[in-house]
Amino acid sequence: MSNILITGGGGYVGSLLTPYLIQKGHKVTVLDLFIYGEDVLQKNNNLKVVKGDIRNEDLISKITKNQDIVIHLACISNDPSFELNPNLGKSINLDAFRPLVEQSVSNNVKKFIYASSSSVYGIKKERDVNELMSLEPLTDYSKYKADCEKILLDYQSDKFIVTILRPATVCGYAPRQRLDVVVNILTNLAYHNREIKIFGGSQLRPNIHINDMVKSYEVIINAEDNKIDGQIFNVGYDNKSVKEIAKIVKSELGDDIKFLTEKTNDNRSYHISSHKIQNTLGFSPDFNINDAAKDLKIAFDEKKLKNPLNNEFYFNIKRMQSINLK
Repeated sequence: MSNILITGGGGYVGSLLTPYLIQKGHKVTVLDLFIYGEDVLQKNNNLKVVKGDIRNEDLISKITKNQDIVIHLACISNDPSFELNPNLGKSINLDAFRPLVEQSVSNNVKKFIYASSSSVYGIKKERDVNELMSLEPLTDYSKYKADCEKILLDYQSDKFIVTILRPATVCGYAPRQRLDVVVNILTNLAYHNREIKIFGGSQLRPNIHINDMVKSYEVIINAEDNKIDGQIFNVGYDNKSVKEIAKIVKSELGDDIKFLTEKTNDNRSYHISSHKIQNTLGFSPDFNINDAAKDLKIAFDEKKLKNPLNNEFYFNIKRMQSINLK
């Protein structure tokens, strides 16, 4: 079993990944600012929680000691949150990255797993966008993700195994919930308003259930070094149009739900192939969009989420505006 540092372990994926890896027998240290709440992780003897900033190089130097694996999730996620304060986004998403990698190397971390994004591909005409295709990031958020990939690969060595994941859009329920990603948005609106507003509808969106996203990290952790070292893997499952997603949500939440369709200037369409991670590591998803909608419905039924239409803790950009992080 390993000592694992998860940066951003109090975030959407991190809040499920952390207890999952502890359950598998690992000792986990989480570094997070916890701007979305400090109660997302339950206390455990094999969990060490450090409330701190990824940009604090002294802290990074200390916290990477005695770690076998670093999983780097921490970032200002998604384009709108990033664009709210581009300087902040750059300082966290790009400037803090090289020092983290260098300290990991200096402190003899064995594996470094980086959560990049499938948005680094930009808009492609091809239906199955694979890891060998050119990167054409359209925003600073995705440009910095691509920059960090290059930085990490520069430090690859026999003693420092590096792996890059390019996730699809994550969906489903987690202790630190996000309701500002497409499947979760539509499910929230359908459940509470019995109405879904669809802008456009033909745009494709690749999705991955959060339980499968968590499982993909375990697959990387357990994989033979020669299969993952210096490798990049897309992690996705359903490439569905926005309209198809809305229909799936309706099928899970009730026939009374109405669709309102409006034209949009945003015709960005993303679609990725995840054959490589399946063929190389045997990873295949166990869950789908239907499961994500069901899980959220149960969470809403059981009142696990407070004021889900307006609570800033579930919407990154609202929370970023509220706290005015520098």
